[in-house]
Amino acid sequence: MVSWIISRLVVLIFGTLYPAYSSYKAVKSKDVKEYVKWMMYWIIFALFTTAETITDIFLSWIPFYYELKIAFVVWLLSPYTKGSSVLYRKFVHPTLSSKEKDIDEYICQAKDKSYDALLHFGRKGLNVAATAAVTAAAKGQGALSERLRSFSMQDLSTIQRDAPATGASQGPPRSAAGHPRVRMSARSSSETGSSNKGEYLAAALPRSLRLRTTALLTHESGAQRGA
Repeated sequence: MVSWIISRLVVLIFGTLYPAYSSYKAVKSKDVKEYVKWMMYWIIFALFTTAETITDIFLSWIPFYYELKIAFVVWLLSPYTKGSSVLYRKFVHPTLSSKEKDIDEYICQAKDKSYDALLHFGRKGLNVAATAAVTAAAKGQGALSERLRSFSMQDLSTIQRDAPATGASQGPPRSAAGHPRVRMSARSSSETGSSNKGEYLAAALPRSLRLRTTALLTHESGAQRGA
């Protein structure tokens, strides 16, 4: 565990940060020699990082594995050994020069295939999204129709329930006394009752009072008719 931590610190500080600052100085000073030196280093370091990802999984059980990594990084950076320049000039440059055309063709094919794949998956994704949107809209419309239908049925049932209650709340029917014919019949009945009452009183009183009573009753009946 300690060896792993030390190796990671060495790779981070001496294998990444220090070369990055030195590359900045080379670009700033426009020193072609230093520029080429650090470009060769970064190519070797990229290959080292790629190989390290695999070897850490399968070869980390080897004794002194992390110590060997530390020594390799120091060898790459040392101005005495110039390990990065040696590896680049003897192995990397000849290999890349012989395979350069094949690598370029492969990169172009990969770009074209990746572009076609991107368009294919993009169209497929758009079709799936459009289908999902149409399905959701259809489901929403169906739910809205069912909701409106339920509201309509509720309104009809409410109206049917409220109809008897409305009839009951209108109160009793109009009295027959409000009708004009009934009113006239009642007036005639009252007049008849008044005349009968007058006849009864006339029969019970003397003749002199009978005349006056008859006149008063006649005058009262005329006043009621005029009203």
